[in-house]
Amino acid sequence: MTNIAFIGLGIMGLPMSVHLVEAGHTVTGYNRSPEKVASLVEAGGTGAESVAEAVKDAEVVCVMVPDSPDVQDVLAGEGGVFENAASGTLVVDFSSIRPDVTVALAEQARERGLRMLDAPVSGGEAGAKNAALSIMVGGEAADFDAARPYFDAVGKTVVHVGPSGSGQTVKAANQLIVAANIEALAEAVVFLEAYGVDTAAALDVLGGGLAGSKVLDQKRSNMLDRSFDPGFRIELHHKDLGIVTAAAREAGVVVPLGGLVAQLMASAKAVGDGGLDHSALLRGVERLSGR
Repeated sequence: MTNIAFIGLGIMGLPMSVHLVEAGHTVTGYNRSPEKVASLVEAGGTGAESVAEAVKDAEVVCVMVPDSPDVQDVLAGEGGVFENAASGTLVVDFSSIRPDVTVALAEQARERGLRMLDAPVSGGEAGAKNAALSIMVGGEAADFDAARPYFDAVGKTVVHVGPSGSGQTVKAANQLIVAANIEALAEAVVFLEAYGVDTAAALDVLGGGLAGSKVLDQKRSNMLDRSFDPGFRIELHHKDLGIVTAAAREAGVVVPLGGLVAQLMASAKAVGDGGLDHSALLRGVERLSGR
């Protein structure tokens, strides 16, 4: 149906690229770790040895890499997408990066005859594997309409939220809400355990009331079992909360809870928990409680 290049085949990018293959598209993947490319090839995609090779014949280029400098390198760096993609190519950045960086890259893309959307996602590894991601999209409405089939192949809730940079702004708000919920759940779990309550039963009843949330549903087992294999790593959430606090300051907005949870996330990273799932904020509550 469409020739798609997918740059970045990590925890999120690999299952997303596979869903695009399953939707009938021709997907060529590139990743710095070759074994991830092999996994895409096993699923029916093809592999490339460079960004330039991946985007050579692409009609759509998807990017899913960790941070703003990575996106800048993939798109605007030497041998990157902007140098090698054909005029008219649709560039979809699924990464979570600074809104101001997105706006600047979108302008560079337009100058080169490319169309760019910022389309950060929420839902973690489970959402990526189940094609159930929430996707918040910034850019031109016509480009959003053109990209809709690709979004529908990897996501469940897909919304155009405004011009370039808007998707990243909404994602920053998402990360603030998620972090605050995870910290509150972690504190509640440690509190319940301190009193010898049947914590699983307690979370069952709390989940049925106003305290219920997707965070509670998806992260309760991590906390109860102390199983913190990464669905979304603390080091990445730390990066995202840095975006929140910086952007809030630029806008003159006070985010006191955001500032606090950003410090707690930074502490978790500093003590070596950066590679764990963000539900491992529980470990920070235990440390502070001397447990």
